[in-house]
Parts: sequence; structure tokens; C-alpha cells
Amino acid sequence: MTGSRLYLAGLTGLALLAAYPALAAPQLRAQVRGDLPADLRTRIETAVGAAERPSRNRFDARQRANTAAEEAAAVLRSEGYYAFRVQPGVSEAIVAEPFIEVTVGPRFRIADVRIDWIDPAPAFSVQTLGSDQLQIAPGQPARAIDVVSAEARVLSAIQKAGYADAFIGPREVIVDHADQTLRPTFRISAGQPVRLDSIRLETEGGTRSDWLAGLAPWPSGAKYDPDSIASLERSLVETGAYDQVTVALAPLEEVPADGLRPVVVTLTDRKPHRLEAGASYASSEGLGADMRWTHFNRFGLADTSAVFGRLSTVDSRLGVEVTLPHWRRLRQSLNGYTAAFRRETSAYDETGLEVRVDVQRKRSEVAYVTVGAALDYIQTRERSPSAAAFLRREQVVGSLLGALAFDETDDVLDPKAGWRVDLRAEPTALTGSVTLSYVKASLQGSAYLPLDGDRRTVLAGRAKAGSILGGTLGGVPASRRFYAGGGGSVRGYVFQGIGPHLPDNTPVGGLSLVEVSGEVRHRLSDQWGLVAFVDAGSVGLSQEPAFEALDLGVGLGVRYNLGFGPIRFDLAVPLNRRSDDPSYQIYVSIGQSF
Repeated sequence: MTGSRLYLAGLTGLALLAAYPALAAPQLRAQVRGDLPADLRTRIETAVGAAERPSRNRFDARQRANTAAEEAAAVLRSEGYYAFRVQPGVSEAIVAEPFIEVTVGPRFRIADVRIDWIDPAPAFSVQTLGSDQLQIAPGQPARAIDVVSAEARVLSAIQKAGYADAFIGPREVIVDHADQTLRPTFRISAGQPVRLDSIRLETEGGTRSDWLAGLAPWPSGAKYDPDSIASLERSLVETGAYDQVTVALAPLEEVPADGLRPVVVTLTDRKPHRLEAGASYASSEGLGADMRWTHFNRFGLADTSAVFGRLSTVDSRLGVEVTLPHWRRLRQSLNGYTAAFRRETSAYDETGLEVRVDVQRKRSEVAYVTVGAALDYIQTRERSPSAAAFLRREQVVGSLLGALAFDETDDVLDPKAGWRVDLRAEPTALTGSVTLSYVKASLQGSAYLPLDGDRRTVLAGRAKAGSILGGTLGGVPASRRFYAGGGGSVRGYVFQGIGPHLPDNTPVGGLSLVEVSGEVRHRLSDQWGLVAFVDAGSVGLSQEPAFEALDLGVGLGVRYNLGFGPIRFDLAVPLNRRSDDPSYQIYVSIGQSF
């Protein structure tokens, strides 16, 4: 079967799998009868649920009908139908079928909404703030969710105004069948406004209290804001150094004479060590194995330090990595990395030592800015442009990094909705065998579009473009050029197989890069999924990316959900096959391809 036929067969299979659930709709636990609005019928049928098996006998069918009637009544009340009638029943057929007969009656309306402030009543401005948050008016349908949401909005607004001890008392709701109305009265206590003091650490772990105190996103005496408390708790959880994190106000009886309320932080350290192992396989790149020994909170700064090693056909390394979260300020991390490495590829062989330091700042929930610097010592063995001899280089490479990233996806390893963008530039200077300076820049984006409500089928796309500005092909070391082909690039081709080659078929690499990928991902069950994909890419000798001469690869993949992310198995076919490209390639690793 050719690559294009394989790809079309995969798409056809996914289409049939996507259509299958519609052809085999589950049977309800009880049939819903009656003249109902379409949206209300759907809600009731959803609440009734599907039957796992047919009724065993009439008694079993009667029980199902009674349960379904209770579920339908709860839905009707929540939607404002208080004069309803739900009658459970069982058919007279040989195999008894449960049903419910539903009469909705008139829909009740909101007549009056009041807030009854529990003494002591707050200032008039706070009362006005609470009233403004009701957002339900006389005459609108008496939906339970609207009433509950209004009450929650009032409480949230008061707490954000600085009243940390506000609470909701028993709610009074009068349902009047005479005029078919609903009159809710909310009982709310605001308490006294709260001013915040410093952080008080309560833990038996090694976390430094002076570091933690510097993370408070409020000055002493600031008005209480629940968002700032939640932000601190979330930031401590995100470090990964703790099993449990609790951030709360000190009890009222512990408030000092100055009236400022301490914020109590309780931390439970996780186990200090973790050993991780991983593996990957690609038919052109061989087997790779990884090992990582991680130590948490070694310095009392919620830090992570690790010793790691990787052994593979292409890239082997041994190194140390340290991360200091919330370095000098909240949402800013300092990352250090050093490693000795050995790379053996079709284009070059390289050994060296690299040292990198960067600071990443989380500007918002989705935006990240990174600045950094690196210093590498490398020894490279590569082919001359004529392929007549090997060139040996000894270089010291210094570089800076500036990167801007946005991540609006719903999952790191298995995104089903949203988008990502990564823009980076690396000004670089070489000394040694060659003296040269240039800027390596790249822009990559991906997007994920679910095709159904439960996100069983997802369209995923990725595009990347890169350019080396100010460099020359002979001046830029082979290891620093752009390459395409392989598991993280254009599947179906050998590693570094796309782009210009020397007469002896050695990849040259290039000064520009273009990559494009598209996938149709379909989830068969909670564990298993299928993927059909097409990849394309080109490597150019000039600085301008070449979009017109793309090499294509297509294939099919299987995904198995490990709980935290999928393990993927991909089979890919090159459509622009060269002499050194096999007829197919196999890739196995953890996480989606992008």
C-alpha cells in the first residue's frame, strides 16, 4: 500500500469510528413521554441516564421508573416548573419497559429578590455593592441556578471588598402557587473589613520563612483580597515541592492589637527524592533511555535539583539541573543547567560541555518571557563542502536567549483545545576555529480544535519557521544549523534527512527551516486512540525560509492513555523518498507529537 493510500485509509477509518456512536445510541433507563420543550426534554433524558442492561422483570422496571421520576422532578424544579406532574409507569408488553409521563405546567417567575443583612449591617456602599450583584429581575424564569448564582456573586463581591469573614445564612425561598412566582430572600453577614499582615509559616519542613515572607503579593496593611490569597497558594502548589499547601487567615481570636490579620501558610513537604526513567524509539534514530534523580527543597526555597543522564544512538549526555521557583519575586524562576554531551549524527559528530542560565517570568496565566545566556565548549567533526575530507572544529560558543511564549491549551501532554505560540531569538558569537556572530531566530505555533462536545475527535496543527541571520553555511558549525526529518520534525524520513546533501549523501543542514504538521486525533475509549497525520518540511541554504519545496510524510498512529498523558506509536511513510530513506519509519515516545 502506498503512503497516500495508507493515509486515506486512516482518515476513512477515523470517520467511521467518529460516526459509530451516533449509530448505536444508548437506551434510556426510562422512556420520557409528554409534550416538552426540546431543551427541557434533553436535560431530563440526560438526568435519567442510559440503561446498562434491559429490565429483568416488572418490579425492576417499576424501580427504574420511580428513580427516573425523581430525577425528572429535580430537573423541572431547577428550571422553574413547580406545578409539574411526573407519573412513573410500566408498559404492558411482555418485556416490561419503564417510562415517565411528564406534564410541565406553567413556568414560575421571579417576583421579588431581597437581601436581609445579618447584624451588624455593613456600610451602605457595601450593601449597594451586594444589591448590584444580584442581576436577577422580576419576571424572569425562576431557575434555581440563577438564584444560587446570585447569592454566590453577592458573597464574592463582599469578600473582594475586604470582608473576609462574610458568610451566607439560611436562605428563604417562597414558592407561591397562587400567582406562580418565586420570592428569594438572601441572609448574609458581612462582618468587619480585614487588613492583612505578613505571612506566618507553620510547617515542620525545611522551607525558609524569610523566602516565603518575600512572596506575599500584598504590602502589610493592605485590604484583604481573596484573589491574592489564592494566587499565593496556587504559586506554592505549582512548585511541585509540597504534598499539601494551605493558605488561610489566622483565626479572629489571634488577631493582634493593631488589627492586622496574619496569613498562615501550612506546608507539607513531599518525599525529598524521586527517581524517574524513560525511553523512546525511532527506527532511524534508535533506542533512547533516560534516567533522572531529583531532590526537592534542598535549599529551603521550594527548589528542584536533579542529576540526569541520557544514552541514545544520536544524543548522550550527563548533567545537573537546578530550578529556583519564585526567585526574587512571585512567578519568576531561575534555571541553571550544565551537561557534558556526545552527539553522533549523519551530519556531524560533536562532544562538548554546555552551561546555561535563564530567568523565566510568568507575565499572566498564559504568557511567559524568558531571558538567558549560555556558554558552550564544542569539538565538532563534519564533512567539508566537497565531501572529500573531514573538518575538525574546536569552538567556544557564547549566546543569549530571548523568548516569548503563550500557552492557551487545556493540557500540556495531550491538548484537546486552545493554541500555543513560541517566539525566540538567540544572538550567538563563535571563537576558535572560526570567528563569527549571527542570530538564530524561530517562530512556532500550534492549534487544537475539538470537533465534538466531549472532545473525542480533535484537529491539531503545527507550523514552524526559522532563520539564521548574519551567518554563512561554512561559518556556522554543523551542529548549530537547521535540520528536518525524524520523530520531532517530519515523520517518515530519516533523522536530518530533509534538505541539501553532499555527494556522499551527508546532510548539510541549512540557514532556514519550514515545518508544517496536521493531525486528526480520535479517542476510541478512555485508554485508546487513533491518529492520522501529515507532516511537511524543508531546509534552505539561504536565510529566507523556502515554503515551496516541501517534503511530505504521512502516517497513522495509536495512542494509549497512561493517566498523565499518552504513549504514542506512529508509523510514517515518506512521499518524497530518497535513496537513504526506508519505506517507513516507526516512532515510540510519551506525549503527543506536538
